[in-house]
Amino acid sequence: MKDIEIILQDKNIKPNTDIIGTVRVNYSGKFDSIVINTQILGSNDLMLFTSCNGKKISQRSSRLFISKDTMQQNKADFTAMITFEPTQKHDVKFRASIIEQHKEVENDVIFASFS
Repeated sequence: MKDIEIILQDKNIKPNTDIIGTVRVNYSGKFDSIVINTQILGSNDLMLFTSCNGKKISQRSSRLFISKDTMQQNKADFTAMITFEPTQKHDVKFRASIIEQHKEVENDVIFASFS
């Protein structure tokens, strides 16, 4: 298993539908948090995270910070959404990083398709 792994329930994303994912950490070293960044390639629009570990996110953001203290069994579940209607197909990049004392120590990247 990777030190950090990001998994999406479905890699074919549609507008205004929940994107459901999980981040699992199997890192043997110390860490403070994880950060999930997203990018819709070929677009200036943003994906917005709407919940983390079952709790709604009041200030929706395209970057999700998750403290190690809030992760059960080194796992975090999240939902996100893209609200614009695309005029073309886009690749969407998800990057999850392990952070220790403000430095990235490991990361995982996956891609999904948005149309």
